Amino acid sequence: MNISLQQVSKRFQQHWIFKQVTYDFSTGNAYALLGANGSGKSTLLRVIAGMQAASKGQVIYTDATGAAINTQQAFRNISFTAPGQEIIEELTMREFLDFHFSFKKPLQGLRIDDIIALTGLQAAADKPLGDYSSGMKQRVKLAQAIFSDTPVLMVDEPCTNLDEAGTEQYRTWMETYAKHRLVLVASNDVREYFFCREKIMVESYK
Repeated sequence: MNISLQQVSKRFQQHWIFKQVTYDFSTGNAYALLGANGSGKSTLLRVIAGMQAASKGQVIYTDATGAAINTQQAFRNISFTAPGQEIIEELTMREFLDFHFSFKKPLQGLRIDDIIALTGLQAAADKPLGDYSSGMKQRVKLAQAIFSDTPVLMVDEPCTNLDEAGTEQYRTWMETYAKHRLVLVASNDVREYFFCREKIMVESYK
């Protein structure tokens, strides 16, 4: 799936977050949306994902043949995660992943037990997510996105709350499982977007 932004702008009340962003994102490439805290990179990522509407302009999704995909269909092809993403804390990790992957298939060859093993959280797999530390929760959020079988992967500040081992785990996952996908990373930390060849400074669109 490819994504095209055409003169996309977003404002809250009278304040413009960004203006007239025109950019094409294509399958098989990785892009970093860069900027300091409050620059609007997370908002832009949510607009690209179809989670928030643009104030002006269009976000156009197309398949490999160039045929248009509507927003509802596009959502099925996008995996997304952010530090503020809600998870159902009453569920165990195993229950949460079972629930998530009833809507989106896991990557080919991976079962729920395999994904749990990849996170390194086997000992806590049957404990409520509400009992997890912030770093453990972040691993679960990343796992549900990265291991979903979708052509588009979007991650917002993915290493938030992760220790050094968790950050290295994220790097390994992206190197192994994000190839050949359209990847967008909203970040101001090079450790999170080290693999992105194209970089977009959100401040350039003020």
